[in-house]
Amino acid sequence: MKFTLSWLKDHLETEATVDQIAEALTDLGLEVEEVVDPAAKLETFTLAKVQSAEQHPDADRLRVCMVETNEGVKQIVCGAPNARAGITVVLAKPGDYVPGIDVTLSVGNIRGVESHGMMASERELELSDEHSGIIELPSGEVGQKFTDWLAENRPEAVDPVIEIAITPNRPDALGVRGIARDLAARGLGKLKPLDVPKVEAAFDAPISVTIDPALKDKGCPLFAGRVIRGVKNGPSPDWLQKRLRAIGLRPISTLVDITNYFTYDLNRPLHVFDMKKVTGNLVIKQASGGEEFLALDEKTYTVRAGDMVICDDKGVESLAGIMGGEESGADEDTVDVFLESAYWDPITIAATGRALKINSDARYRFERGVDPAFTLPGLDLAAKMVVDLCGGEVSDVVMDGAVPDVSRAYKLDPARVISLVGMDIPEATQRETLEALGFTLEGDMATPPTWRPDVLGSADLVEEVARIASLTKLEGKPMGRETTGVPGAILTPMQQRERMARRTTAALGYNECVTYSFIDEASAKLFGGGADATKLENPISSEMTHMRPDLLPGLLQAAARNQARGIADLALFEVGPAFNGGEPGEQVLQATGLLVGHSAPRDPFGSRRPVDLYDAKADAEAVLAAVGAPARAQINRKLDAWWHPGRAGNVALGPNLLATFGEVHPKVLRELGVKGPAVAFTIRLANIPFPKKKGATRPALQISDLQAVERDFAFVVDADVEALTAVNAAMGADKKLIESVNVFDQFTGAKAEEQMGVGKKSIALTVRMQPADKTLTDAEIDAVSKKIVEKVSKATGGTLRS
Repeated sequence: MKFTLSWLKDHLETEATVDQIAEALTDLGLEVEEVVDPAAKLETFTLAKVQSAEQHPDADRLRVCMVETNEGVKQIVCGAPNARAGITVVLAKPGDYVPGIDVTLSVGNIRGVESHGMMASERELELSDEHSGIIELPSGEVGQKFTDWLAENRPEAVDPVIEIAITPNRPDALGVRGIARDLAARGLGKLKPLDVPKVEAAFDAPISVTIDPALKDKGCPLFAGRVIRGVKNGPSPDWLQKRLRAIGLRPISTLVDITNYFTYDLNRPLHVFDMKKVTGNLVIKQASGGEEFLALDEKTYTVRAGDMVICDDKGVESLAGIMGGEESGADEDTVDVFLESAYWDPITIAATGRALKINSDARYRFERGVDPAFTLPGLDLAAKMVVDLCGGEVSDVVMDGAVPDVSRAYKLDPARVISLVGMDIPEATQRETLEALGFTLEGDMATPPTWRPDVLGSADLVEEVARIASLTKLEGKPMGRETTGVPGAILTPMQQRERMARRTTAALGYNECVTYSFIDEASAKLFGGGADATKLENPISSEMTHMRPDLLPGLLQAAARNQARGIADLALFEVGPAFNGGEPGEQVLQATGLLVGHSAPRDPFGSRRPVDLYDAKADAEAVLAAVGAPARAQINRKLDAWWHPGRAGNVALGPNLLATFGEVHPKVLRELGVKGPAVAFTIRLANIPFPKKKGATRPALQISDLQAVERDFAFVVDADVEALTAVNAAMGADKKLIESVNVFDQFTGAKAEEQMGVGKKSIALTVRMQPADKTLTDAEIDAVSKKIVEKVSKATGGTLRS
């Protein structure tokens, strides 16, 4: 939406500058996209007077002029044929930028004569294309700013053009008067009254209009017009042409220019029909479909069945509310016209315009919603201007339908406005603001004006008060605290645990992923899901049909995509929910990490090796420790099907599963296209018991001053016996005394079988015993050692290695 400052002042009595207006418009929600101020590039130029003009001693077409300026008399060499003594000119001094020639002046030397500036032509100042001579002014004082002279004598030459962006909810701002109303409500001036003249009818209209009853409720509630006969449709007045050109419109003829003027001035699109080209009466109806229509843009459109059209006895004459027809349009020979003003349903106009791909100023406004109550006043105002500019006499109004009732009222709650906006706006100010915007207030009920279809509730009243008051005045204030003293924790214990799991895993070198919570059915079934309970009713794609039963499929798919792009070594993790059903509570919070490829980049030290289950186990233990899991837990092999049965394990507290670590099953890797090796861990964060103490204080550090004792044991067992079995058995020998049991060696293979027998291997354990109340005697150590041997031998069927 473009308009000029002088155009705005037709509706707004204001002394505000362009900058103040632009700032206020943006603050009001009418964002200024561009301000073109012609005066800005002419600010440095002043008026001067030529005292004498002598022939240049070395050039026939040049004159040496002595020019009176506000800095004294200056010598200027000029080649204009009209340079002569006594004329008032526009002076550009050294240092001034001349926009028409894109030059910054300096003191010059022209054919041996020094020149201190130049006298400008209109083209050099970009005022017009005239360049046959320098500007001669009929008035003006030496030293006067040229922009001041233009403002007094040629104001259109320095009339700023403002362009604003209009959001779809503000159709009232598609007219200059609507913009002026907002500025007046802000306090930048006073809105001038709009006087609607009473246009007396000189004769009865020789034409009638009829709306198809099917369209009166939704389509065209009101269609009105007046016949004006005896008009002379020549070029429009100079002021109107200049105004239209300033906003980028091409003047065509007086009648057409008037309709364009009203479209932008008062947001009232109009149309004129040449009466001699209309056969019979006008009917607004739905098209049958297939009719061809030559529009004013000189394009032929095929109208669809159901499209709303204006027809005469010959056929379609206008596409209702969108574009008139070329055949019935006004031209220079037009004498009698039918001036139309109607209200069209926004949705109907939008649907037709989009289908036919027609963009016009009328469609742009009607599909956003014009003022239905202004249909008839707008017709009278336009008829008056037609008569004033083109002559003629006006008929009575012919119309069908009625102005639609769009009245509605909403409660204004001043206290709630203050609460929501956060500014102390007095009730009187709130009411004045709404009244300035055209609202009618009765008690605490506010009725929006007919030109504001966007106001649809009490919340919109709050918004109107807020934007006029200006949210730039809103002062930031800290929110009040519910309690005094040290504030309590914001995060829940589970949220704190989730954050710690995420930070710890990232610190271990993993990269966090955020994958979709839904995956394809085949992948879901690999991880124990894919049932109807987790199937989506409306999936966004065929690859996202089920809620994920585990975080691993998303990470493995991400790994496959990275491998396809040449990234072989990966460390990925995700913290989020997995779903075992579709009901509330049927989800679990997991922290899952995935290692693929090798543990280190290539180097000359041989540190690069494939990742294995011990990498996953170490990382899982680190995360468990960080989130507060008990230090003592059991390891078991009750694994899900997507883990390698012999190279994975569970960390558990009895039946309570805390975590799983190990290699991913090769079948799963193959199905998901991942090139191994791949190891992972999954931690069930909700299964980890919280500490019994709820306080924030830590218990006192307990360090024993008694010497710990370590003993090593080596057992000969069958080759299929797991080291875990021996560890668990040794730990159970004396749970109070034994602090830890670790495997430090396994002797397997051909040499082991050669020494210990076929199918045998050796497992070496180190057991650390930490006394609590006294130093252990040799006898007590031997007793515990004997018990360890008994427990391990019974659990594994092995013997102590000699």
